[in-house]
Amino acid sequence: MSTADAVDREVAWLQAYGDGLPALLASAGGPFGLVQGYWARTPGKRVGGQLYVMRESFTERRLANQKRMSTYDFVLKLVWPLASGTGNAETEQRDFDVAIDLVLQRIGGYLGDKTHGGRFLSVAEVPKWVAIHYEDPQSTVPPEAEFRAQVHYSADDFEISG
Repeated sequence: MSTADAVDREVAWLQAYGDGLPALLASAGGPFGLVQGYWARTPGKRVGGQLYVMRESFTERRLANQKRMSTYDFVLKLVWPLASGTGNAETEQRDFDVAIDLVLQRIGGYLGDKTHGGRFLSVAEVPKWVAIHYEDPQSTVPPEAEFRAQVHYSADDFEISG
């Protein structure tokens, strides 16, 4: 496994649909208009929810003389524009919470299978938490007309010999 394609593998999992877990892309019935790897140079404004997958850090551990394993700390940057036109920020924040819950369900994967469809050894298992950090809406609503949050979790990759 290449360490360079970890973000692409996670994006593929988050874009998947029709597998019994919530769809995240709007084209498949989900809440996000965009689910992609890496931050865009010019992120779209008011184009629907946006989810960007990035690596926050990367660790490679030696497990034995000839074995090593990579761990990726992913951060999902979520952008939720106030696009309903109602002017009701409370409803938009609630909708954002619902969208984040769908992201959590997708990250959690299937009962008994935390590999994200075989893309990783395990995801969101070590450490045994997924953390959500919301940005203060007072600082994002007036200038940008959007809410933002970050989702943090880790993924262990398959052992590599060598």
